[in-house]
Amino acid sequence: MVEFSLPANSTVRPGKKVSNARAAKNKRVFKIYRWNPDDKQNPRLDEFEVDTDAFGPMVLDALIHIKNEVDSTLTFRRSCREGICGSCAMNIDGLNTLACTKPLDEIKGDVKVYPLPHMPVVKDLVPDLNLLYAQLASIKPWLQTQSPNPPKERLQSPEDRAKLDGLYECILCFCCATSCPSYWWNPERYLGPAILLQAYRWLADSRDEMTGERLDNLEDPFRLYRCHQIMNCTQTCPKGLNPALAIVEIKKLIVRRRG
Repeated sequence: MVEFSLPANSTVRPGKKVSNARAAKNKRVFKIYRWNPDDKQNPRLDEFEVDTDAFGPMVLDALIHIKNEVDSTLTFRRSCREGICGSCAMNIDGLNTLACTKPLDEIKGDVKVYPLPHMPVVKDLVPDLNLLYAQLASIKPWLQTQSPNPPKERLQSPEDRAKLDGLYECILCFCCATSCPSYWWNPERYLGPAILLQAYRWLADSRDEMTGERLDNLEDPFRLYRCHQIMNCTQTCPKGLNPALAIVEIKKLIVRRRG
């Protein structure tokens, strides 16, 4: 029988328990993943009991309250607080989502908060996204043309503009990529759903004139074809987008080109 073992420092251990809501009428326990690369200790799960009347309705409101009022060392990314920037993507109650748009009243019991899964962790809830951004750069996510520039702008019909709906709304939170088993096993070679959706956004743009070159860049057994339509990406997308469908459309473009 094959036996697998994890590295010694990968086991998440119980952490500290802190309460500043002993007399509160409404309180919740937040179990938050903590890891500091400087102390060379195993990751731990800290528990914070807080008064939910002291902050807003979203998970991000709670995290900000804990950082400001309970433990200033808690580290996480956040910016817009409007579900636009994608900075506060993390795993909440077992689902990759945005902390700023995840209501606490949708979570039963203790609130469990982890960084995006299967990614190197910088500290606490902050994942290392360098590889994903390098993969994004590899698809050249901007309008590319060969024809002379028009006097003003490159026009697009309403019908062609409508083809970009469901694509341009991607905020690069990478909830989808980090929920994809194919990306977990092949992150260095498979582009993953987030990047492939971005790639199709430019393939679908009627103003772009580099379709052939873009498809050449994608047509690879690993870069594109590791997708097995598990659909985790579509299920977890906080913007309601369908990366799996975008991947199918790229494959269809490649088949039509061959025919």
